Amino acid sequence: MQAQNYSIKEWAPEDRPREKMKAKGASYLSNTELLAILIGNGIPKRSALDLARELMNLGKNDLRQLGKLTLNDFMTIKGVGAAKAVTICAALELGRRRQSQGNPLKQLVKTSNDMASYIQPLLSDHRHEVFGVVFLNRANCVKHFEVISEGGITGTVADPRIIMKKALSEDAVALILFHNHPSGNLKPSRADEQITTKIAEAARLFDIRVLDHLIVSEEGYFSFADEGLI
Repeated sequence: MQAQNYSIKEWAPEDRPREKMKAKGASYLSNTELLAILIGNGIPKRSALDLARELMNLGKNDLRQLGKLTLNDFMTIKGVGAAKAVTICAALELGRRRQSQGNPLKQLVKTSNDMASYIQPLLSDHRHEVFGVVFLNRANCVKHFEVISEGGITGTVADPRIIMKKALSEDAVALILFHNHPSGNLKPSRADEQITTKIAEAARLFDIRVLDHLIVSEEGYFSFADEGLI
């Protein structure tokens, strides 16, 4: 009898994902088995592991690709409803946040690479443009990270007034702007240059410095500061 024709509860204990984790630890489980634990239970004739395999196939058996899928994408799999899809999305988001180096208050920014390493994991799975700001204290440590606006595949709009209001409420003395280019092209557009200048001029009125504007993608990052554009 094949696995898809009966419940995981009928498997030998050492083959069940949850029992296997309890006995050996999470590192002994495959990505599919970990995903099956999140799914929890299957449907008639299809176990949680079967559903997990389908989800991994949907993500081309690549966790990075899986992380780019949406709730609706997950729910195209028969047996994966809203509750299961939400659980999976939440787990993927926790993984992203952990990868972004933990507590942002301890993140000291010395170089553009420091900031890019912090931001890239947070934006890597977005299929549309996202514009945000990192607010820094006097020691150049991150006080707060916030996405200001989200747009379409080709662009987004950032309002300097919203950014300044948030900077003042955070008692920030410096800002680092960032946005992603889902296309992978890291070259700044004319609009990118204009919004950088506009926000920097607004910040100057409040004695707040804009230290950099980073464009990030899976291929790398572009720093306005490194290129002498800010």
